Amino acid sequence: MKLTLHHVNLATDRVGEMAGFYRDVLGLEVPESDVPVLEKERGYSGDVAFVTDGRIQTHLARRDPQAGFRAGQIVNPVASGHIAYRTDDLATFRAHLEAHGIPYSDWGNRAVAGWLQIFFYDPDGNVIEVHQKADGAP
Repeated sequence: MKLTLHHVNLATDRVGEMAGFYRDVLGLEVPESDVPVLEKERGYSGDVAFVTDGRIQTHLARRDPQAGFRAGQIVNPVASGHIAYRTDDLATFRAHLEAHGIPYSDWGNRAVAGWLQIFFYDPDGNVIEVHQKADGAP
């Protein structure tokens, strides 16, 4: 069960302006691979821009305080943003959280096609995502 930092998600009401800032001022680029395919009909339909330093992505997502309600989930990853890690074994990681008494929201693939995602809080209330790419996912 290995975790690697995959992306930081910033929730914003100005996706286009933020994307321009991160590209023009910070010199980040639009990722050419491993770009999430959003499932806009299943829980989160907001606009998202993607930028990367070549290793770690930044997802600039339209803030949506109601996304958790629409998806039937307690943890809302786009109300104030989150940090995301990729794992090679989400089932083992879920069991690890359960062994530590950490509740989580299982979004499955409601938000991103081909990604199985869970979200939970750290002790300060920051949202953390752990996801695994499903077999055969782009």
